[in-house]
Amino acid sequence: MKNLGSLMKQAQKIQAQIAKVQEELAQRNVEASAGGGMVTVVANGKQEIVSIKIEPEVVDAKDIEMLQDLVVAALNEALRKSQEMVSEEMRKITGGLQIPGLTF
Repeated sequence: MKNLGSLMKQAQKIQAQIAKVQEELAQRNVEASAGGGMVTVVANGKQEIVSIKIEPEVVDAKDIEMLQDLVVAALNEALRKSQEMVSEEMRKITGGLQIPGLTF
């Protein structure tokens, strides 16, 4: 029974560390761009888009599809980088353990 109590304390400690890191990650940003920097997207550690910057030169009413493709590419890359950042920080806490029901 002593081991169970120790295990529970360890789990609570990890849970507290995860909550703290999640708060910190919400304040951290990653940036991604597409089209050689024509479209730039910033996302935070909560996988929320913080900002999108579109250079005026890429705005062409005759080629809206290209702009849409650039926005989608930049968004996807920013979200990928954000997820990678979160996973990296969580691996530091869990030591790479795969904990059932715990996803990052």
